Amino acid sequence: MSAIEPAEEQSLKNLIREIPDFPKPGILFYDITTLLKDAHGLRTVIDRITDNFRDMKVETVIGIEARGFIFAPAIAYHLGAGFVPVRKPKRLPSQVESYSYDLEYGKDTLEIHRDAVGEGHNVIIADDLLATGGTAEAVVRLVEKLGGKVVGLSFVIELEFLKGRERLAGYDVFSLLKYQS
Repeated sequence: MSAIEPAEEQSLKNLIREIPDFPKPGILFYDITTLLKDAHGLRTVIDRITDNFRDMKVETVIGIEARGFIFAPAIAYHLGAGFVPVRKPKRLPSQVESYSYDLEYGKDTLEIHRDAVGEGHNVIIADDLLATGGTAEAVVRLVEKLGGKVVGLSFVIELEFLKGRERLAGYDVFSLLKYQS
């Protein structure tokens, strides 16, 4: 489903600051802080993402540390669902389930509380950016390990040229703003 018109997409893209060579040479960083500070832009992002998942009977929206924490609670609120954070190691106070995965430059680990997702619960995973898909795939594995059902993943930005969507084949992946290169 197309949730955004081309003119609206361009309007939102105009609110995103592009910073070359950050955090290292050759990387173009898409800074969403300039989008977040714009009331209309922020409302549009939340509304369009929420509209995409409105009929899915979502019980839990998971936000990936750290920028997923910005979007997931608002999406959860509008869907009448709960919010659950997925965090880096040693930041959650109760018993956790962990998942380690490979990055292009090393390894990373994410954690979720063991009691965060109920058996068979419909879950959406939310983050700001889909790049290579490794982090999102790790969160899918955590949710499924706890017995949850991933009914969708949402991203504000997708860098299509990095082919992260391929790692999430078989899942409903929704990205609002797409960049070809």
